[in-house]
Amino acid sequence: MGHIQMPPGKKIAVNLGADFDAQSLWLGAFNWPSPSFMARGEFGAAVGVPRLLELFRRYDIRTTFFTPGHTIDTFPDICKAIQADGHEFGHHGYYHENPTKIQEDTERRLIELAFDTFDRQLGIKPVGYRSPYWDYSESTLDLVEEFGFIYDSSLMARDLVPYHPQRWQVNWESANIAGPASRVLEIPVNWYLDDFPALAYTGAQAGQQDTDTIFKRWRDIFDYGYERVENACYAVAVHPQVIGQAHHMMWFERLVEHISSKDGVWFATCEEIAKAWVTDEEDERLFNLPVVRGVEPAPAGSGWA
Repeated sequence: MGHIQMPPGKKIAVNLGADFDAQSLWLGAFNWPSPSFMARGEFGAAVGVPRLLELFRRYDIRTTFFTPGHTIDTFPDICKAIQADGHEFGHHGYYHENPTKIQEDTERRLIELAFDTFDRQLGIKPVGYRSPYWDYSESTLDLVEEFGFIYDSSLMARDLVPYHPQRWQVNWESANIAGPASRVLEIPVNWYLDDFPALAYTGAQAGQQDTDTIFKRWRDIFDYGYERVENACYAVAVHPQVIGQAHHMMWFERLVEHISSKDGVWFATCEEIAKAWVTDEEDERLFNLPVVRGVEPAPAGSGWA
């Protein structure tokens, strides 16, 4: 497998990425457009992002804000403030849609709609994609390739190193078969490094876990990568409407301080990480595997047919 060509003196890439969903989260993910949930999204824009920007300025960190087009259209000024501080924007759909619940033509149209918003509001074209739902439809990887993204950050086949995602032929009563890897680089996400499941209250999801426990988990994952993984990549996902709460900012700043205290840390955007990737012979072999894909229907008697 390839590797990240680190800058001189660096041993681990760190992306303190943010999913700036704002109000779109409560639309596409939950269909909860009530004033209470819109207010939570507004908090992310009005309070959470400024707190994150101040923290990142203090530690001289540049990172990636994966941002739905809906957020940019709704809160253009705060998005321009993110841009002014030198952060990268990643594509994150338009209204935080679930790719597994929509048709391919709708998925393509919403990707295009968000691109139009990035161009109109910020004058940019993102080079990276993160699925709003951290999941793929059968068409998502095709679309990521079609639109020319150089990296994706939605999948979890590795934890502390990037990789090239493969398509799979999924079978029930025989082995799954791995198809060719995409040339798009995957910078993996990790539910254990996402603040939303552990800390956000939704009713269906309790959240509100002990912040010391979350801090220790995130610190331990970083320490493992720093100490035991060559050319590691530590990528987190924080949501301004969650991490921006005062008590969450306290533990998150402790984490930033811990990471910053280590020698050889490269705080990087996902674009910088992707452009530092060097492929090798194993990558080339995976690129050229026979084409297979698709999901076999559940067999009769499985309980899922």
